[in-house]
Amino acid sequence: MVEQDVGVIGLGVMGHSIALNFHNHHYSVAVYNRTEKKTREFVQSHSEIYGTYSINEFVNALARPRKILLMMTAGSAIDDTIASLLGSLSRGDILMDGGNSYFRDTERRFNQLDREGISFLGIGVSGGEQGALRGPCLMVGGSREGYDRVQEALCSIAAQADGTCCQFLGSGGAGHYVKMIHNGIEYAIIQIIAETYDLLTLRRPHNSTDSRHLQKM
Repeated sequence: MVEQDVGVIGLGVMGHSIALNFHNHHYSVAVYNRTEKKTREFVQSHSEIYGTYSINEFVNALARPRKILLMMTAGSAIDDTIASLLGSLSRGDILMDGGNSYFRDTERRFNQLDREGISFLGIGVSGGEQGALRGPCLMVGGSREGYDRVQEALCSIAAQADGTCCQFLGSGGAGHYVKMIHNGIEYAIIQIIAETYDLLTLRRPHNSTDSRHLQKM
């Protein structure tokens, strides 16, 4: 068996797209999903991707040092997956969390895995489904040594605009912290646009009370 360059765990919308993004940039990819049916459906549509059906099979399919990206819902699922991987990983492997994890959880996981000799990266991924497929913005925090080993791969799949949209932002949970701020700004802008659109498209007032209210605005 040819060992794969990178592994992706989680085949939801984002994991599905980012696995294809790696392949489109000439990286061989192994995937694993807790629900076997989803893995089978994915590899039936994308035979170029190597599907695995257990954690051990997944880990053994990867070239060392292993480069594993978790694309899963933030929270206990991340901790459970890390726990299931620990017995199979080796010192020097790189584990990355591409979900919207709380940055303090990322710092805890970073410290836990550092004691095991495993490099941990918390990666904020922005761009949605199409960004994950065609080029996301990647905000990376955690192990600098780990980042140096995966920088080329991450930069290759990231969006390109006056340089690559992939940046190492610091130790611990720095990447997920910046993604949290990014989301806050983004959602505030969306809210402003929505409220402005609503205001500009108000119909003519039906009574004098509405008219006086708009004049005060």
